[in-house]
Amino acid sequence: MSTTYIGRFAPSPTGPLHAGSLVAAVASYLDARAHQGEWLIRIEDIDEGRSVPGADTAILALLESLGMHSDREVVWQSRRKELYAAAAERLGAHAYPCGCNRREILDSRLGVAPDGAAIYPGTCRHGLAPGRSMRSLRLRVPDAPEDGITFVDRFAGPTTQHLATESGDFVLKRADGYWAYQLAVVVDDAGQGVTDIVRGFDLIDSTARQIYLQRLLGVPTPRYLHVPVVRNANGEKLSKQTGALAVLPGDEAAAIAALMDAARFLGLPLETPATLAGFWERAIPAWSALLAERKARLD
Repeated sequence: MSTTYIGRFAPSPTGPLHAGSLVAAVASYLDARAHQGEWLIRIEDIDEGRSVPGADTAILALLESLGMHSDREVVWQSRRKELYAAAAERLGAHAYPCGCNRREILDSRLGVAPDGAAIYPGTCRHGLAPGRSMRSLRLRVPDAPEDGITFVDRFAGPTTQHLATESGDFVLKRADGYWAYQLAVVVDDAGQGVTDIVRGFDLIDSTARQIYLQRLLGVPTPRYLHVPVVRNANGEKLSKQTGALAVLPGDEAAAIAALMDAARFLGLPLETPATLAGFWERAIPAWSALLAERKARLD
Protein backbone atom coordinates (compact mmCIF):
# COMPACT_ATOMS: atom_id res chain seq x y z
CA MET A 1 0.00 0.00 0.00
CA SER A 2 1.05 3.57 -0.66
CA THR A 3 2.14 5.55 2.38
CA THR A 4 1.50 8.78 0.50
CA TYR A 5 -2.26 8.35 0.14
CA ILE A 6 -4.66 8.03 3.07
CA GLY A 7 -8.35 8.52 2.33
CA ARG A 8 -11.44 8.18 4.46
CA PHE A 9 -15.20 7.82 4.48
CA ALA A 10 -16.90 9.55 7.40
CA PRO A 11 -20.64 8.81 7.68
CA SER A 12 -22.90 10.32 10.33
CA PRO A 13 -24.94 7.63 12.13
CA THR A 14 -28.23 9.51 11.95
CA GLY A 15 -29.85 6.56 10.22
CA PRO A 16 -29.02 3.85 7.68
CA LEU A 17 -26.80 4.52 4.69
CA HIS A 18 -28.77 5.74 1.66
CA ALA A 19 -27.91 5.89 -2.04
CA GLY A 20 -26.45 9.41 -1.82
CA SER A 21 -24.05 8.43 0.94
CA LEU A 22 -23.14 5.24 -0.89
CA VAL A 23 -21.99 7.27 -3.90
CA ALA A 24 -19.56 9.19 -1.66
CA ALA A 25 -18.38 5.95 -0.04
CA VAL A 26 -17.77 4.26 -3.38
CA ALA A 27 -15.94 7.28 -4.80
CA SER A 28 -13.65 7.56 -1.76
CA TYR A 29 -12.96 3.82 -1.76
CA LEU A 30 -12.19 3.75 -5.49
CA ASP A 31 -9.87 6.73 -5.20
CA ALA A 32 -7.91 5.11 -2.37
CA ARG A 33 -7.61 1.79 -4.18
CA ALA A 34 -6.69 3.48 -7.48
CA HIS A 35 -3.78 5.15 -5.65
CA GLN A 36 -2.79 1.92 -3.82
CA GLY A 37 -3.49 3.85 -0.63
CA GLU A 38 -5.22 3.30 2.68
CA TRP A 39 -8.97 3.78 3.16
CA LEU A 40 -10.27 4.57 6.64
CA ILE A 41 -13.73 4.74 8.15
CA ARG A 42 -14.59 7.37 10.76
CA ILE A 43 -18.00 7.55 12.42
CA GLU A 44 -18.87 11.24 12.70
CA ASP A 45 -21.18 11.07 15.70
CA ILE A 46 -20.01 14.29 17.37
CA ASP A 47 -23.63 15.53 17.20
CA GLU A 48 -24.76 12.89 19.65
CA GLY A 49 -28.28 14.29 19.82
CA ARG A 50 -28.93 13.24 16.21
CA SER A 51 -27.22 9.84 16.35
CA VAL A 52 -29.52 6.83 16.05
CA PRO A 53 -28.58 3.89 18.29
CA GLY A 54 -27.25 1.01 16.21
CA ALA A 55 -26.91 3.04 13.01
CA ASP A 56 -23.11 2.99 13.20
CA THR A 57 -22.88 -0.80 13.38
CA ALA A 58 -25.46 -1.13 10.60
CA ILE A 59 -23.42 1.18 8.35
CA LEU A 60 -20.23 -0.75 9.05
CA ALA A 61 -21.94 -4.07 8.36
CA LEU A 62 -23.36 -2.77 5.08
CA LEU A 63 -19.99 -1.48 3.89
CA GLU A 64 -18.39 -4.81 4.75
CA SER A 65 -21.10 -6.66 2.79
CA LEU A 66 -20.29 -4.47 -0.22
CA GLY A 67 -16.60 -5.37 -0.04
CA MET A 68 -15.51 -2.08 1.55
CA HIS A 69 -13.41 -2.48 4.68
CA SER A 70 -11.34 -0.02 6.67
CA ASP A 71 -7.58 -0.54 6.59
CA ARG A 72 -7.32 0.63 10.21
CA GLU A 73 -9.43 0.52 13.34
CA VAL A 74 -12.66 2.51 12.97
CA VAL A 75 -12.73 5.83 14.87
CA TRP A 76 -15.75 7.40 16.62
CA GLN A 77 -15.74 11.19 17.05
CA SER A 78 -17.76 11.01 20.27
CA ARG A 79 -14.73 9.34 21.89
CA ARG A 80 -12.31 12.12 20.89
CA LYS A 81 -13.75 15.20 22.59
CA GLU A 82 -10.60 15.95 24.54
CA LEU A 83 -8.71 16.32 21.25
CA TYR A 84 -11.17 18.95 20.03
CA ALA A 85 -10.93 20.83 23.32
CA ALA A 86 -7.13 20.82 23.07
CA ALA A 87 -7.27 22.15 19.50
CA ALA A 88 -9.62 24.95 20.56
CA GLU A 89 -7.14 25.90 23.27
CA ARG A 90 -4.36 26.06 20.69
CA LEU A 91 -6.35 28.57 18.65
CA GLY A 92 -5.93 31.11 21.46
CA ALA A 93 -7.19 34.60 20.63
CA HIS A 94 -8.49 33.44 17.24
CA ALA A 95 -11.43 31.91 19.14
CA TYR A 96 -13.87 33.92 21.23
CA PRO A 97 -17.10 33.41 23.20
CA CYS A 98 -20.36 34.39 21.52
CA GLY A 99 -23.62 35.17 23.34
CA CYS A 100 -25.88 35.52 20.29
CA ASN A 101 -28.84 33.28 19.68
CA ARG A 102 -30.01 32.06 16.28
CA ARG A 103 -32.79 34.63 15.94
CA GLU A 104 -30.41 37.52 16.56
CA ILE A 105 -28.04 36.25 13.89
CA LEU A 106 -30.85 35.79 11.37
CA ASP A 107 -32.11 39.31 12.11
CA SER A 108 -28.70 40.79 11.23
CA ARG A 109 -29.67 40.54 7.54
CA LEU A 110 -26.11 39.94 6.37
CA GLY A 111 -27.34 37.09 4.24
CA VAL A 112 -26.96 33.35 4.07
CA ALA A 113 -23.76 31.40 3.46
CA PRO A 114 -23.58 28.93 0.54
CA ASP A 115 -24.27 26.05 2.92
CA GLY A 116 -27.47 27.68 4.20
CA ALA A 117 -26.14 29.00 7.51
CA ALA A 118 -26.73 32.64 8.43
CA ILE A 119 -23.63 34.82 8.05
CA TYR A 120 -22.49 35.95 11.48
CA PRO A 121 -22.29 39.76 11.86
CA GLY A 122 -19.44 39.74 14.38
CA THR A 123 -21.51 41.06 17.28
CA CYS A 124 -19.36 39.48 20.01
CA ARG A 125 -15.99 39.88 18.31
CA HIS A 126 -14.80 42.47 20.81
CA GLY A 127 -16.28 40.88 23.91
CA LEU A 128 -19.63 39.85 25.34
CA ALA A 129 -22.10 42.64 25.98
CA PRO A 130 -22.99 43.34 29.66
CA GLY A 131 -25.37 40.76 30.98
CA ARG A 132 -24.53 38.27 28.25
CA SER A 133 -23.04 34.83 28.81
CA MET A 134 -21.30 32.51 26.40
CA ARG A 135 -23.55 30.37 24.23
CA SER A 136 -21.04 29.21 21.64
CA LEU A 137 -17.37 29.48 20.72
CA ARG A 138 -16.54 31.11 17.38
CA LEU A 139 -13.46 31.45 15.19
CA ARG A 140 -12.41 34.89 14.02
CA VAL A 141 -11.92 34.95 10.22
CA PRO A 142 -9.76 37.44 8.29
CA ASP A 143 -11.30 40.93 8.12
CA ALA A 144 -10.37 41.75 4.53
CA PRO A 145 -12.92 40.43 2.02
CA GLU A 146 -10.14 40.07 -0.55
CA ASP A 147 -8.35 37.50 1.62
CA GLY A 148 -9.91 34.56 -0.14
CA ILE A 149 -9.16 30.89 0.48
CA THR A 150 -8.41 29.18 -2.84
CA PHE A 151 -7.94 25.47 -3.45
CA VAL A 152 -7.98 23.26 -6.52
CA ASP A 153 -10.66 20.60 -6.31
CA ARG A 154 -9.71 17.49 -8.29
CA PHE A 155 -13.20 17.31 -9.78
CA ALA A 156 -14.56 20.87 -9.74
CA GLY A 157 -11.31 22.74 -10.42
CA PRO A 158 -10.15 26.00 -8.77
CA THR A 159 -12.49 27.28 -6.07
CA THR A 160 -12.29 30.44 -3.96
CA GLN A 161 -14.28 31.51 -0.94
CA HIS A 162 -14.05 34.79 0.98
CA LEU A 163 -14.74 33.89 4.60
CA ALA A 164 -15.39 37.46 5.76
CA THR A 165 -18.35 37.92 3.41
CA GLU A 166 -19.44 34.33 2.74
CA SER A 167 -19.46 32.77 6.21
CA GLY A 168 -18.40 35.24 8.87
CA ASP A 169 -16.89 34.04 12.13
CA PHE A 170 -18.00 30.42 12.38
CA VAL A 171 -18.86 28.14 15.28
CA LEU A 172 -16.31 25.84 16.89
CA LYS A 173 -18.47 24.76 19.83
CA ARG A 174 -22.22 24.93 19.67
CA ALA A 175 -24.73 26.30 22.14
CA ASP A 176 -25.81 22.74 22.98
CA GLY A 177 -22.28 21.92 24.11
CA TYR A 178 -21.27 19.77 21.15
CA TRP A 179 -18.08 20.50 19.22
CA ALA A 180 -18.85 21.68 15.69
CA TYR A 181 -18.23 19.65 12.56
CA GLN A 182 -15.66 22.10 11.13
CA LEU A 183 -13.28 21.73 14.07
CA ALA A 184 -13.79 18.01 14.62
CA VAL A 185 -13.17 17.05 11.02
CA VAL A 186 -9.96 19.11 10.81
CA VAL A 187 -8.60 17.62 14.03
CA ASP A 188 -9.48 14.07 12.97
CA ASP A 189 -8.13 14.34 9.43
CA ALA A 190 -4.84 15.69 10.78
CA GLY A 191 -4.66 13.07 13.53
CA GLN A 192 -5.25 10.23 11.08
CA GLY A 193 -2.82 11.62 8.52
CA VAL A 194 -5.49 11.92 5.84
CA THR A 195 -3.98 13.15 2.57
CA ASP A 196 -7.04 12.98 0.32
CA ILE A 197 -10.68 13.79 1.03
CA VAL A 198 -13.32 12.54 -1.40
CA ARG A 199 -16.86 13.54 -0.47
CA GLY A 200 -20.10 15.01 -1.82
CA PHE A 201 -20.26 18.41 -3.52
CA ASP A 202 -22.66 19.64 -0.83
CA LEU A 203 -19.62 19.88 1.48
CA ILE A 204 -17.43 21.96 -0.82
CA ASP A 205 -18.55 25.15 0.92
CA SER A 206 -17.07 23.84 4.19
CA THR A 207 -13.65 23.38 2.63
CA ALA A 208 -12.41 26.98 2.90
CA ARG A 209 -13.27 27.10 6.59
CA GLN A 210 -11.47 23.82 7.16
CA ILE A 211 -8.39 25.01 5.26
CA TYR A 212 -8.32 28.18 7.37
CA LEU A 213 -8.48 26.08 10.54
CA GLN A 214 -5.72 23.81 9.22
CA ARG A 215 -3.49 26.84 8.71
CA LEU A 216 -4.15 28.18 12.20
CA LEU A 217 -3.47 24.79 13.78
CA GLY A 218 -0.37 24.22 11.67
CA VAL A 219 -1.54 20.94 10.14
CA PRO A 220 -1.32 19.84 6.47
CA THR A 221 -4.10 20.58 3.99
CA PRO A 222 -5.30 17.44 2.19
CA ARG A 223 -6.19 17.27 -1.48
CA TYR A 224 -9.94 17.54 -2.12
CA LEU A 225 -12.34 15.93 -4.57
CA HIS A 226 -16.06 16.68 -4.38
CA VAL A 227 -18.36 14.42 -6.40
CA PRO A 228 -21.87 15.41 -7.53
CA VAL A 229 -24.67 14.71 -5.06
CA VAL A 230 -27.62 12.46 -5.77
CA ARG A 231 -30.93 14.32 -5.97
CA ASN A 232 -34.54 13.18 -5.80
CA ALA A 233 -37.27 13.85 -8.36
CA ASN A 234 -37.84 17.32 -6.84
CA GLY A 235 -34.21 18.28 -7.30
CA GLU A 236 -33.48 18.05 -3.55
CA LYS A 237 -30.27 16.51 -2.29
CA LEU A 238 -30.98 12.92 -1.37
CA SER A 239 -30.92 12.70 2.41
CA LYS A 240 -32.76 11.21 5.31
CA GLN A 241 -34.68 14.50 5.63
CA THR A 242 -35.93 14.23 2.03
CA GLY A 243 -37.07 10.64 2.40
CA ALA A 244 -34.05 8.81 0.99
CA LEU A 245 -34.46 5.05 1.18
CA ALA A 246 -31.84 2.99 2.95
CA VAL A 247 -29.43 0.77 1.06
CA LEU A 248 -30.28 -2.61 2.48
CA PRO A 249 -27.81 -5.46 2.90
CA GLY A 250 -28.72 -8.59 1.01
CA ASP A 251 -27.21 -11.27 -1.17
CA GLU A 252 -24.34 -10.72 -3.61
CA ALA A 253 -26.67 -9.82 -6.45
CA ALA A 254 -28.27 -7.06 -4.36
CA ALA A 255 -24.82 -5.77 -3.37
CA ILE A 256 -23.70 -5.65 -6.99
CA ALA A 257 -26.91 -3.85 -8.02
CA ALA A 258 -26.40 -1.16 -5.34
CA LEU A 259 -22.78 -0.66 -6.35
CA MET A 260 -23.67 -0.49 -10.03
CA ASP A 261 -26.21 2.27 -9.33
CA ALA A 262 -23.49 4.26 -7.58
CA ALA A 263 -20.99 3.59 -10.37
CA ARG A 264 -23.43 4.73 -13.06
CA PHE A 265 -24.15 7.92 -11.15
CA LEU A 266 -20.41 8.61 -10.98
CA GLY A 267 -20.17 8.13 -14.74
CA LEU A 268 -18.28 4.84 -14.77
CA PRO A 269 -19.00 2.88 -17.98
CA LEU A 270 -19.28 -0.56 -16.43
CA GLU A 271 -21.15 -3.68 -17.46
CA THR A 272 -22.77 -5.57 -14.62
CA PRO A 273 -20.28 -8.15 -13.31
CA ALA A 274 -21.10 -11.61 -12.06
CA THR A 275 -19.34 -11.20 -8.72
CA LEU A 276 -18.62 -8.54 -6.12
CA ALA A 277 -14.89 -8.98 -6.66
CA GLY A 278 -15.48 -8.49 -10.37
CA PHE A 279 -17.15 -5.16 -9.73
CA TRP A 280 -14.14 -3.76 -7.88
CA GLU A 281 -11.70 -5.18 -10.43
CA ARG A 282 -13.48 -3.24 -13.18
CA ALA A 283 -14.46 -0.15 -11.22
CA ILE A 284 -10.98 0.81 -9.96
CA PRO A 285 -9.36 1.26 -13.41
CA ALA A 286 -12.57 2.87 -14.70
CA TRP A 287 -12.32 5.44 -11.88
CA SER A 288 -8.68 6.15 -12.76
CA ALA A 289 -9.63 6.70 -16.39
CA LEU A 290 -12.52 8.99 -15.45
CA LEU A 291 -10.29 11.18 -13.29
CA ALA A 292 -7.56 11.32 -15.93
CA GLU A 293 -10.14 12.55 -18.41
CA ARG A 294 -11.45 15.08 -15.90
CA LYS A 295 -7.94 16.36 -15.15
CA ALA A 296 -7.21 16.80 -18.85
CA ARG A 297 -10.38 18.85 -19.19
CA LEU A 298 -9.50 21.05 -16.21
CA ASP A 299 -5.93 21.54 -17.44
